[in-house]
Amino acid sequence: MRTAYSVETVRAAERELMARLPEGALMQRAAAGLAAACADVLGRVYGSRVVLLVGSGDNGGDALYAGARLARRGAGVRAVLLTPGRAHAGALAALRRAGGSVVSDAGGAVELVEQADLVVDGIVGIGGKGGLRENAVPLAEAARRGRGVVVAVDLPSGVDADTGEVRGAAVRADVTVTFGAYKPGLLIDPAREYAGVVRFVGIGLETVGVRAPEVEALQHADVARLLPVPGAESDKYRRGVVGVAAGSARYPGAAVLAVGGALRGGAGAVRYVGPAGGAVLTRYPETLVSERGPARAGRVQAWVVGPGAGDDAATVGEVLAADVPVLIDADGLRLAEVGAVRGRGLRGVPTLMTPHAGEAAALLGVEREEVESGRLAAVRELAARYEATVLLKGSTTVVAEAGGGGAVRVNPTGTPWLATAGSGDVLSGLGGSLLAAGLSAVDAGSVAAYLHGLAGRFAAEGAPVAAEDVAGRIVEAWRSVVGARG
Repeated sequence: MRTAYSVETVRAAERELMARLPEGALMQRAAAGLAAACADVLGRVYGSRVVLLVGSGDNGGDALYAGARLARRGAGVRAVLLTPGRAHAGALAALRRAGGSVVSDAGGAVELVEQADLVVDGIVGIGGKGGLRENAVPLAEAARRGRGVVVAVDLPSGVDADTGEVRGAAVRADVTVTFGAYKPGLLIDPAREYAGVVRFVGIGLETVGVRAPEVEALQHADVARLLPVPGAESDKYRRGVVGVAAGSARYPGAAVLAVGGALRGGAGAVRYVGPAGGAVLTRYPETLVSERGPARAGRVQAWVVGPGAGDDAATVGEVLAADVPVLIDADGLRLAEVGAVRGRGLRGVPTLMTPHAGEAAALLGVEREEVESGRLAAVRELAARYEATVLLKGSTTVVAEAGGGGAVRVNPTGTPWLATAGSGDVLSGLGGSLLAAGLSAVDAGSVAAYLHGLAGRFAAEGAPVAAEDVAGRIVEAWRSVVGARG
């Protein structure tokens, strides 16, 4: 499990560690890791041109000390001080002793950044809020259009470490070297896009792990432990039966895609209820099709409702009345009454909602851009308002447990090619099947997103992909995860 911690938590762990170390030792550890990462990026340090963008905080000190190490290895290192009177004095002296120099001309600094082989962003630390200050913007723009690799110290300057929001101009890094603990902004868009490749450097913050993380991301081994595995005495009913109430005369394909995802999600059988039974049976003859409505369709351990449902509020209401876990997607999100969903949560019956940003915005009564720029806040607010687990789909898919407390799960898999019609229907079927197989709502949503993202990568391989292609690669994704477990 990859965990990310708030700025407050990281700062507290740093203070505890610094109290046990000689003065300046923690910064030297960070600088050593930063310098090693920069050397790896450069390949050949001797003769390279390095420009340090230095602010007034500890990040500026890290950059200066790392620059001193590179200068001692033969790099030409120039430091641009954005707040000259507040630069870290000891680190600045170390850079000068190593042969580095300071740039005082603002216009010349922009040209140096553009021509550098490596630009180190040490402008703002993890406590920064809002975008870059005005004097830093030309340097960030020069770094973006320049020829060199941009390495951010701990976090790209201008992004919010706690939320992943970007509220103004920010540095776009190729590599971010983060120290001691991951920060939420490194794992969540839009900030994640600014971070590039993230390299972790341990500096001895052992105490950070005893605190609750803000964000966590499953890895292969975590998913492998959660996947349902049939026992020797399992039959299709013991493995779980998932009901799918989806599709309409206008959108029969949504039913087919949701069933396709459900059949590959670990449950023993899939029951389908709705007007697209013929289309479902033509594609998946193993499906148990009923025309009697959800309440009389037969035993299920979980329901999926909503994909392609149109305006069928009655079916959505009937499913929500069931005392089994329910996944609500697409039209079902619009048709589900808040009181009915909250009532399920208060009775202890799990509900998993799977909106995309537009649907989440409609449910919250805000603009889509507000959801996309503040995913953590949006998913927590929905989970609290509906007393349901919420999987917010998007460039970063996030999952919050019912009530909005605890760590938010961030999905690390996927590809932009998954932004295609019907992809979400496959995900909903897959998630519902995992619910029926016995996973909790948080685990079902997290594992479904993980497998769906892997299947999307396998199906796309750098080219356009259709939703049915994604469904067809879920089994391969499953095998790849299980194979990692050995």
